[in-house]
Amino acid sequence: MQNSKFQKRLFGTNGVRGVVGKDLTPDLVLTIGEALGTMRKGCIAVGRDTRTSGETLAKAVKSGLLSTGCNVVDCGILPTPALQYLVKEQFDGGAMITASHNPPEYNGVKIIDADGTEMGDEETLRLEQLIFDLSFSPLPWEHVGYEISAPDLVRKYVHAIVHHFPDKVGSGMTVVVDPGSGPSCLTTPQILTQMGCRVLTLNGIMDGTFPGRLPEPSPDGLRTLADLVVSSGAAFGVAHDGDADRSVFIDEKGRFVEENQEFALIARHLCHQKKGALVTPVSTSRMVEMVVKDEGCTVHYTPVGSIYVARTMRSLIGEGKEVVFGGEGNGGLIFPDHQFCRDGGMTAAMMVLILCLHKQQLSALIATLPQRTMIKDKISTPHGAKVLEDIMKRYRKEILDLTDGVKIIRENSWALVRASGTEPIIRIIIDAECGDYGREFHDELIGHISAITSE
Repeated sequence: MQNSKFQKRLFGTNGVRGVVGKDLTPDLVLTIGEALGTMRKGCIAVGRDTRTSGETLAKAVKSGLLSTGCNVVDCGILPTPALQYLVKEQFDGGAMITASHNPPEYNGVKIIDADGTEMGDEETLRLEQLIFDLSFSPLPWEHVGYEISAPDLVRKYVHAIVHHFPDKVGSGMTVVVDPGSGPSCLTTPQILTQMGCRVLTLNGIMDGTFPGRLPEPSPDGLRTLADLVVSSGAAFGVAHDGDADRSVFIDEKGRFVEENQEFALIARHLCHQKKGALVTPVSTSRMVEMVVKDEGCTVHYTPVGSIYVARTMRSLIGEGKEVVFGGEGNGGLIFPDHQFCRDGGMTAAMMVLILCLHKQQLSALIATLPQRTMIKDKISTPHGAKVLEDIMKRYRKEILDLTDGVKIIRENSWALVRASGTEPIIRIIIDAECGDYGREFHDELIGHISAITSE
């Protein structure tokens, strides 16, 4: 079983997160900045999403960095993948203040390495040790760093995506964009407009209270987007999470496109163009593997978390292997020709290209994918390790994949039980050939887990 993630005491799958003022305080973020500044000397880029607590926490992390001698470039409000792109291009590291899809009372810190990927486990454990040991001290006045404000740097990210595609490829296409009042208000409408699309926006004014919908782009939360797509005759609608590293789609009929279908559709297109490997976590539907193999490509599975996908992609490339694509079945897709992180803006732009090239409606393209049933559930419990241990014992006679949590494989279906890397919950995912079998498998697991957690 993959244990490295569970050794971390502060950082989860995607950074540090918590309720502001309770789990996440300016003092803690200051300490994170001091520890990062001790590890990563040089010029560090700092960004944030639109949360009301973002400015306070950004100032805290900047203070820590400056006090340990780092110079800081404050990039202001921007999507996480925009900051990652900027770090990759010109900085020694980065710190993003965001809680991604969590509710507005949450915030967090993501640490970005110089290559634009989130800091890996080994270095994160080093960082945590500095934080817990308080193994740093402010430098004398003549050695502290300086700060530059550069909110316009986000334009470089927009420009990079637009110029990845043929000029005005989206001409004549109407798209509805729902940034959810997050930082993609500044980017995705601009990207698609510069690609030639007619863009309508919903929840397009930045607001850290998220008045239109919560940062998680769920089917229920996107009903207004679906209505606008249908009434406007748009080709599709696209919505982002709170830091815009993910995209989810609404088809022209106003129907939510399940994220694994989105992944499979884009993977099929890219694997048709180029042969090689696709990298994805064990939580991704077998649908993706099916379409990728049909196109002559291979699949490499990783633990859950975009950092594991990104670093596996880079490792395979370092071995001289061709890597075509990567991502997770939650709308977080990684385009290695662009950068090695989940990128919601790039994903939205790629959907424009696919629809233009295939000259079919999104619903028609989705209908050509293999039919699978995916069921997702969660149970709140602080005893994740005990649940996993008991599930592994109970199903020990079946085919198990212990890459991350416990994945039980039954012919062409599977169930994954794993502890969340960001919350005290157990996640259950079922991927089945048919709905009836998927529901039976789900009910069986829920019964076992409920019995374990009630002991």
